[in-house]
Amino acid sequence: MGKNSPWARVSQEVVQGWELRRELIEKVEQQLDAKVIVYFTAFNKEDAMISDNDAEMIENILSVEHSGGKVVLILNSAGGSGLAAERIVNVCRAYSDNQFEVIVPHMAKSAATLICFGASCIHMSPTAELGPVDPQVKYINDLGQETWISAEEYVSSYQSLLDRAVSDEVSRVEAIVQQLTRYDSRHIEQLKSAQALSENISIKLLKHGMMLKDSEATIKKNIVNFLIHKKTASHGRMITLEEAKKCGLKVEEIPLRSNLWNWIWELFIRADWVVSVHSNKILESNETALRI
Repeated sequence: MGKNSPWARVSQEVVQGWELRRELIEKVEQQLDAKVIVYFTAFNKEDAMISDNDAEMIENILSVEHSGGKVVLILNSAGGSGLAAERIVNVCRAYSDNQFEVIVPHMAKSAATLICFGASCIHMSPTAELGPVDPQVKYINDLGQETWISAEEYVSSYQSLLDRAVSDEVSRVEAIVQQLTRYDSRHIEQLKSAQALSENISIKLLKHGMMLKDSEATIKKNIVNFLIHKKTASHGRMITLEEAKKCGLKVEEIPLRSNLWNWIWELFIRADWVVSVHSNKILESNETALRI
């Protein structure tokens, strides 16, 4: 049977095959006059995080399919490695002659926000969102349950106890010292390094991109809501299009109900189904489809 037969169409719909998204990718490419890559990772799977291998796979696509000019990454991800995000930006900038842009159909969180920092422009709808980039770490609570907490919170709680331990106002220093024994000072230093790395990557990406004319001090001040946990109170807190603009990011609004948004939203629904049900990640262009 041909690919346009009813059986083939139903089969594609059941598994959400690449052919259902290929035409949508081509429409977005024509609208933006760019090479478009769809990059989605699952939100509910820990092994679906942004990783170094993703940069290599994006380069594999671009090296074969793209001869130069604008590259647009349609990105939906909960995040992952900040170093991997930096590598992805480096690849996309190199193959696009620094004409690298990102479309956020729904959410680009944590390390995915770092990828957005590396773009020359971020395209978002009023319902799309970015997120804080402060590092998160695994933590085992008193019940033996594993959870994720902000590195900033962990370091701050340690420093607060340390300050109280040397304070003249504390009458029972033994109790505080006992609490301090639950912390590993080496781990604290690792977390401080992770915080510094996230900040450094953020500023570096912006300084060589959409905030080229700003000093590093100005960039840090502008994006403080992305860097500091206490500013947003939660790593999952949404940072909207308007809030991103106020931070000095170059953001272009995609009007709801426009043809471009309709294509992107259908792409999102179909691609999100794939990573939620069938795989951890997808990387797709109008010529290539990779599932991980």
